Amino acid sequence: MNRRNCLHALLSMASMASLPWSPRARAASWPSRALRMIVPGGAGSGTDLMARLFAEPLGRALGQPVVVENRPGANGVIGNDMAAKAAPDGYTLLFSNASAIAVNAALRDALPYDTFRDLAPVVQVSAGGVLLVAAAGTPVRDLGTFVDYVRQHPDVAYGTWGIGSTGHLTMEAIAHAKGLRLRHVPYKTMGQLLTDLQGGVVRLAFVDARSPVPLVQSGKLVPIAMTGTRRTPLLPGVGTLKEQGFDFDLDGWYGFFVPSGTSGTTVARFNLEIARIMQDPASQAAFSRQGVVWVPRNSPDAFASVIRHDVQAWKRIVAAAHVQAD
Repeated sequence: MNRRNCLHALLSMASMASLPWSPRARAASWPSRALRMIVPGGAGSGTDLMARLFAEPLGRALGQPVVVENRPGANGVIGNDMAAKAAPDGYTLLFSNASAIAVNAALRDALPYDTFRDLAPVVQVSAGGVLLVAAAGTPVRDLGTFVDYVRQHPDVAYGTWGIGSTGHLTMEAIAHAKGLRLRHVPYKTMGQLLTDLQGGVVRLAFVDARSPVPLVQSGKLVPIAMTGTRRTPLLPGVGTLKEQGFDFDLDGWYGFFVPSGTSGTTVARFNLEIARIMQDPASQAAFSRQGVVWVPRNSPDAFASVIRHDVQAWKRIVAAAHVQAD
């Protein structure tokens, strides 16, 4: 090839690399439009409120808005499935939780997606638990008096935010271990559950750590115990189940996912920017107001290990307590 032809070839290659449809140009221009963050919970739910703490600062960091899409239903299955089936183009994030991801994988045999094949973990952002409470006037103050009360009132009703929720499975684990008999009443919304607790429709419930705080402070609900390995910063005087003698230390968590097949470069950028948000003192204060504890920056592989561990642990609970999804 003579010098003139060589120069012409080099110029042609440079021109092609700059075309908008070339892989290099596409990578350099991402993101070029708004991103969506799917939330498998309704507006105002704990998952929704946490997701919105990330949406605005993440949009600033990426230079494009991040729009929250609420897709509630089936204990998170509907939202998870939408994310799993989305194009792996870097424009869809899923903000989900332990109940929707790990418990569903442990409890349900026929999910419309494969948890490990169709969703790719990005980063875990928090760890914590849910709160066991009793209606005011119930003679329960801790796990010991809770067990005594249920033994004296077999088939007492307890509420959770749904069949297969972490609250549901945790209560069944306690009942199985202690030889108790309770009647599960699943609710579609936390608001209705709290209303029925105050009205005496149910006497006991597992609820998120944030929603009942004003009712606890006003004496309308009695806190009994937290699940997980950490006390909630909103009610630091309430001990965990393990602190009260019940060997249960599964944490709940929130975390980000993308559709499998999303490029590793994009996943790494999400991980980096979300970690920066987590390290911001203002963000950490906002997390504490939601009753959750942030976790240090972690890799997608580390988060995947947490999920695999939790799925196996919940499977053991499901099998021991003979819990069914329906």
